[in-house]
Amino acid sequence: MNFSQLLLRNGLLTEEQLREATSLLRAESLRLDEAIIRLGFLTERQILELMAEHLHLPLVELGELTIPQEILRALPSKVVYRKKLVPISRENGVLNVATSDAFDLYVFDDLRLSTGLEIQQVLAPREDIEKLIKSHYGLGGDTLDEMVGADDVDPGKVTAEGSEDLLEMAQEASVIKLVNEIIIEAVNERASDIHIEPYEYQMSIRYRIDGVLQEASVPPQMHRFQAAIISRIKILANLNIAERRIPQDGRIKFQVGGRQVDVRVSVIPMLFGEGVVMRLLDKSNVLFTLQQLGMDDETYALFKGLIDRPHGIFLVTGPTGAGKTTTLYAALNAIVGPSIKVLTVEDPVEYHLQGVNQIPVNHQVGMTFEKGLRAILRHDPDVVMIGEIRDLETARAATQAAMTGHLVLSTLHTNDSASAAMRLIEMGVEPFLVSSTMIGAMAQRLVRRVCSKCREEYVPEPTTLPRDLKLAPGATLMRGKGCPYCRNTGYRGRSGLYELMVMTDIIAEKIIERAPIPQIIAAAKPSGLRLLRDDGWIKVRAGVTTPDEVVLCTAL
Repeated sequence: MNFSQLLLRNGLLTEEQLREATSLLRAESLRLDEAIIRLGFLTERQILELMAEHLHLPLVELGELTIPQEILRALPSKVVYRKKLVPISRENGVLNVATSDAFDLYVFDDLRLSTGLEIQQVLAPREDIEKLIKSHYGLGGDTLDEMVGADDVDPGKVTAEGSEDLLEMAQEASVIKLVNEIIIEAVNERASDIHIEPYEYQMSIRYRIDGVLQEASVPPQMHRFQAAIISRIKILANLNIAERRIPQDGRIKFQVGGRQVDVRVSVIPMLFGEGVVMRLLDKSNVLFTLQQLGMDDETYALFKGLIDRPHGIFLVTGPTGAGKTTTLYAALNAIVGPSIKVLTVEDPVEYHLQGVNQIPVNHQVGMTFEKGLRAILRHDPDVVMIGEIRDLETARAATQAAMTGHLVLSTLHTNDSASAAMRLIEMGVEPFLVSSTMIGAMAQRLVRRVCSKCREEYVPEPTTLPRDLKLAPGATLMRGKGCPYCRNTGYRGRSGLYELMVMTDIIAEKIIERAPIPQIIAAAKPSGLRLLRDDGWIKVRAGVTTPDEVVLCTAL
């Protein structure tokens, strides 16, 4: 019985779907299973389950396996990369090899001859096999093998100091492919940053995923091509590849799977070469609603009331990487419309918002936050967003804009919401101006979410919990065991913690008096202020995150 008859007999495909798949495979030179998956009639797993049953082959979960190094060395890496198969175990002279292609029987005959072992075929999804190959054999290993073995590539050119040699190497197809693989892997893993760091005998690549740096598995030979890789990145970012003595900044635009990704590139000379950090700005991952950011209904109602006001200053505070700009973008999306004109001044403009006029800061020509803000007030805006209030001039301009009937949204680097007003005063703004123009401030942090695939309930040991986390006797919390979906971290995705302070007459009096921060916090609590840590414990009890995450990003 052939494959198409098997599909029809098991009721997985209709005659009409089979004809459509047959037309596609003839038009694009595909196999029948590839055409069926392309058309969305069946998933790869459904086809693998069918083949496993029909051919009496095991279907394995690779994410649950630990594979010894001697097993991984049983097959040449070139075969592993080219054929997308991986050895997983060896018993009694039989090597079990995982593949997603049940039809490619010739490769297993070749393996029997080359290894002298009996080869047992097992099935696994292609995505799982590729992840296993990257984690055990290294990112871009197949490309590096091609580069090392290529007749037309002189390894001496790779580390040459001459810019002409580097330019030639950076434009090699293999180098281009390798750099693309590094960036695509970062996008697929939801990384926010790529860190390429040169050392004396190796080159390190790390991805920042959910706020935490994670080492990428890199083949040792990657170090040989370090100069060419960095030169390729500099070419993409329109930087000077001959200049290796001073820092350089640039920008790259990529299309990955139909998504537009902007990459901000920073290159800095270091002891053993140039270090590169690439910030990935994925438009599809920023335009959230406020509820999607983790804001509960009570906080959202207060926040929405503030951003709907006709004038005043509202500040979002927190350290770098706390998601302040994302929150402001979500706020603008919530209020933008045909009856409201919104203007922003940003350094740089990270994402383009439909219906919002965005102005980039350019210090080289004197276009600062303060100058941009004064200029846009003549454009009759209703709402103004300033990327960040950094100095007295910008703070005064924002205050004047709020006093003349504009709603001003901005960010500030302070640890909590109560410190925002005092930070403006420290910059030099008069206390009475701060108290009369500021309508509220919100501090925020990001905590990692417990992985939805491997989450489990557990009863915590009371002695291991922070003293201010109150739980009922026998109450359960959630944690992640670790799985391939979360890269064995137990976490996937992030949620916000929010501390929203709404300005009241009592708080305004404390600000004018320059009262200490604890007194401002005490004055704000009756009007609904909930501290970051308290919001964190609510999310811990709800199973969103873990106590360790809340402790890590908040202070008593």
